[in-house]
This record gives sequence, structure tokens and C-alpha cells, in this order.
Amino acid sequence: MRSGHLPRTSGTVTVADVAAFLGRDAPAGNDVAIRDVCDDSRALRPGDLYLALPGRRHHGLEFERDAIERGAVAVVSDRVADHLPTVVVPHPRTVAGPLASWFHGHPSSALEVYGVTGTNGKTSTTHFLHAGLQGAGRSPGLVSGVAISSFDGAAERPIRTTPEATVLQRTLATFVHNGCDSAAVEVSSHAVVEHRSDGLDFAVLAFTNLGRDHLDYHGSMENYYAAKASLFDPERARAAVVGVDDEWGRRLAAECALDVTTVSTSDAAADVLATDIDCTAHRTSFRARTPVGSVELTLPVLGPHQVSNALVALAALVAGGHDLDAAAHGISSVHGIPGRLEPVVAGQPFTALVDYMHNPSGQRSTIPYLRSITRGRLVLVIGATGGRDPGKRAELGAVAGRWADTVIVTDESPVDDVPDVLRGDVLAGARTTPAQVIEIPDRRAAIDRAVRGLGADDTVVVAGRGSDRWQHVGSRRVYFDDAAELYDAIVHDGGAPEVRSGRP
Repeated sequence: MRSGHLPRTSGTVTVADVAAFLGRDAPAGNDVAIRDVCDDSRALRPGDLYLALPGRRHHGLEFERDAIERGAVAVVSDRVADHLPTVVVPHPRTVAGPLASWFHGHPSSALEVYGVTGTNGKTSTTHFLHAGLQGAGRSPGLVSGVAISSFDGAAERPIRTTPEATVLQRTLATFVHNGCDSAAVEVSSHAVVEHRSDGLDFAVLAFTNLGRDHLDYHGSMENYYAAKASLFDPERARAAVVGVDDEWGRRLAAECALDVTTVSTSDAAADVLATDIDCTAHRTSFRARTPVGSVELTLPVLGPHQVSNALVALAALVAGGHDLDAAAHGISSVHGIPGRLEPVVAGQPFTALVDYMHNPSGQRSTIPYLRSITRGRLVLVIGATGGRDPGKRAELGAVAGRWADTVIVTDESPVDDVPDVLRGDVLAGARTTPAQVIEIPDRRAAIDRAVRGLGADDTVVVAGRGSDRWQHVGSRRVYFDDAAELYDAIVHDGGAPEVRSGRP
């Protein structure tokens, strides 16, 4: 599927129409027709309205000349542009979603949209929802952190977890144009705060869990929770599904003004409960008890955390009125989710996996399972991404070292942080544990070292980046695919010098 810039088919929109929708004065030249709404000066096409947003480092109007060269005909911003006709609004970000939704004919109202938010499990739950909708006979689109696709199977790789509002609304309009009748959409807390999800009409909103993450952005767990909770508003959605296996979910379920379905893997009082959970090295199975009956699910994906994710997806589909058995059958058809305990097979005798776990709560839901299925050594390759909450780095190392035999600390994406400092913080936590701790800055060398000498009972996991294929080092982007690198390391059984090691 390619969203591109769709031609508008429901009539011409002019700059004057945009000004009227926003309740602002129309500038001179207001009879100019608008082809599309776009907030990225690099992606503009002739006839587009440029939504020039203020950012952390730059203001969109700094790129007005680029916008003109690409054919922009007008601007919406918080100040008047130097050359282009401008509709001035106090806060451009807050109007981006509603404006783009209106321009594209309110596509989320033409779709049955299921939104998923939370710290961990958003992507997996969104993919389970997409498959469950297909199982229920629907034609869904998908917007997740690893793929954007229509029901026909063609997919794009997203730039961020939840696209900017103009891209998201255009994508949903593309879904409608391509014959979709529903959509599963992953919603990040950043997207909520930055108004990217504004203008969406959700049939059901789902909450997976909340753990420490993104505190560099939100400042506190309370602010992080508030961002997530603000989504669950009767003006945004018709029903809610909330995982109540942590304190934040229980709080949300109690405070939410929507009709709430609670979900749990342990609390018998929840509306939807998983029982008879069985997680092996090859599959995950459980029984789901719901208000409309019980059903058994067997998933070809790994880990007990996927029970919670599949259960939330199933509960959301039931809350949306879909047949229980059909939804369960669709969910059980998901054979893998990129970067989520993704197996890497190159003919080796040991188990090799790539996973996205990048925060301590994600580690706690995954690493004990890995320990349980590993009779031999468990080797973890971990690191910390730059520009993120520094308070979680030592804990990343400590949780990994608690369960693994060997922890290899390496670089992920330093961004603008000092790589030595990032590794040092993770190493400090890992060295409080009995695990063997090794520092190898180069990620390729670290992966080579991780696979060296492993036997049939061993497991190696390259963690932290999942399906992300780019490392960010300062202003540079370096292509690096963990799964491909792990495969190559297995094939060649490469080695690497250790910089220094911790306790054996």
C-alpha cells in the first residue's frame, strides 16, 4: 500500500474554506484551491497547504522557501509567512488533526477504528487486532510501529510509532479509498501530547499496561499516565478495554468515563480472563473467558507477555461486537511480529532471537520466560538508546543480569549522547548481578561475540532495537538490521575482542 498524496474526490477546497473551518480570517489569495495538507516541507507537492509547525529546534516557517519551490500555495501557522498566504492560528499543532480529518472527509468516521496505547505490547496488540478483524470477515488497515498496510498485504515501514496528524489522516483516507472498512492503530503517548491522534474517532480504545519509559519526555510517571488516560474520553471513543494487571491499569479502569472491559491474566474478577496459560519454546496457548463465552487460542508467537496482548485484542474485538470464535481464529493466525522475540534461523543448534525490549518492565515480562525455556546458557546483548530517560539505564543492566548468564553491553543508537556514558550506566547495573558482564562498543562485534561457542541448549537474544533498521549516531544514520546481523554472525561464527569484563 502506498498512501502518497491522494487526489480529493469530494469537491474543491480553497484557502478561504480552510480559514472558515478554523474560524480565522482568510488571507489575500484565498480562492486558491488546496490539493492536500502537509506538515513536512520535504514532502510537499504542487498545490499543497503547508502546515508550518513550531518544533523543539526549528520552526516550519524556516523552510518556507523550500515549501515554495515544492509548490506549496498557502500556509497555516502561528505567524504570517514571508511570501505565502497564511491562515494564522495560535497553536498549529492542535488544529492539525481536525483540519486534516476534515479535509479528507473524516476518514475515521468511515472506518471502525481500534486504538491501542500503553508502554509495552502496543505493536503486538495492534497486529493481533488487525488479524482478528480479518478473521471476523472485515477488511482492515494497519498502523503500527513496524508496518502501515491495507488489508491487501502491501506494507510501508513507518518513520515513527504514530505518524504526524496529516500523515495519519491521509493514511486513513487511503484505507477508505482502498476498500478498508476498519483499522487497527497504535497510539503513542508522544502522539497524544503532540495532538497527532486528534481528529480520530475510535470505536474501541485499548490500554495494555504502563511501566517506566519516556520520562525524559513526560518528566514523571504521573504525567506519562495522564497522557495515556486523556485518550479515554467519550468525545474520542465509544468503549475502552483496559489491562488491569498493573496499578496504572486498575486506576484507569476506575477513572475512565467510557464503558470499560477489564482484562487480566491473573485477576478472576476481570471481565476477560486468561486461564490455562502454557508458554513453550515454540508456541503460546491459553483459554480466554469472556462475557460472551470462552475460547481457546494457540499462538505461534513466543512469551507470556503475548497472552496479555492477544487477550486485550480479543476483548477489544468482542467489545466492538465481533464474533468471539472468528476473532480468536484470526488472532491465532499471527505467525510472527517483526522484532518481537523474532526467531533467527541459520541452521544453528541453539535458539537465536531478536526482541524490542528496551525498558525494565518489558525485560521483566520477557527475560524470565527466556530463562524458563533455556536449559543451557542465556546470553543477552543489550544497550541503551540515547536521548531517552537516563534513570532506566542501570535498571536495564540489573534486570538483564538477574536472569542471564552473560550480558554483553553494546551501543544501540547513541543519538546525541556520549556512547561511553550510555554503556557505563547499563554496565553499572549489570555488575550488581552474578552474570558475566562484557562490554563491546561495536554492535556487530558484540553480536559476533554473543554467538561464539553456543550449544544446543543455549539461547542468545539481541535486544533493544527490534525491527528498527537504523542506528542514529549524532547527525548520522547508519543502516543496521539486528536480525540480519545475527544471522550473519551465526553463519560465520565471528569473534570479537572483549573491552573489559565484569564478574565471571
